[in-house]
Amino acid sequence: MGLKRVIVTVVFAPLFYILVKYFSSLPFFILLAAGIMIGQYEFYRLFYKERINVSIALGITCGFLLAISFYASNSHASPTISVSIILILVLVVHLFTVKNIESALIDVSITFFGIFYIGWLMGHIILLRGMENGQSLIFFLFLVTWAGDAGAYYAGTYIGKHRLSYVISPKKTYEGAFGCFAFSILMAFIARHWFFSYLTGTDAIILGASFGIISQLGDFSESLLKRSAGVKDSSLLIPAHGGMLDRVDSLLFTAPLLYYYMSFVKG
Repeated sequence: MGLKRVIVTVVFAPLFYILVKYFSSLPFFILLAAGIMIGQYEFYRLFYKERINVSIALGITCGFLLAISFYASNSHASPTISVSIILILVLVVHLFTVKNIESALIDVSITFFGIFYIGWLMGHIILLRGMENGQSLIFFLFLVTWAGDAGAYYAGTYIGKHRLSYVISPKKTYEGAFGCFAFSILMAFIARHWFFSYLTGTDAIILGASFGIISQLGDFSESLLKRSAGVKDSSLLIPAHGGMLDRVDSLLFTAPLLYYYMSFVKG
């Protein structure tokens, strides 16, 4: 399993670097939009046995519209307008397509949650790409987040003994949590040195430590949903990694953190 993880990373990382570094923001947006829709589909399939239904199709469509609003936004107004439209649209569509009135509240709630849990949170990656130094921000985000994931995985696998949560994720350990925290801070300093000298050492410590904590909360949050649905992985899309949602669960929390830190702390 560990070797497969390394192989997938070695193949994907150079392609991702080339896409971000040498292409315009449009191909990156297309990749993110596809990731959002795949992640939403995996999320909805946790709750619905059908491969497609009104809630799934509507949720994915709204997630794509939300992604477009992030990409096209020159201010905070565009995503806000999209949210208003989505809120009304989801209710109205279910109003005319409902088959079982007893499940209407659940269907509407699941549809909304899939849109905003994945579409809204992951959309902040699109916002980061559009900021000044957007390329560096994307590299920083992915390197620090995935370094934390790797630290948690390998520390938990090879030295993990003390279970962190038997109920939500029995395999996660305190040693793995510390590995995530330590690797996140280390990679924050490495990433700053490589390509983001705009950040200070204090920024690297704050962001690295914050990533090391909140990325694990993102991972546990997805584990909570999967455990509730009785599945181990959201899908088998990515060898040795599970599904798209398994791969981006930490990013769903770290992307907004980095965006708001750069917006309000760094100005």
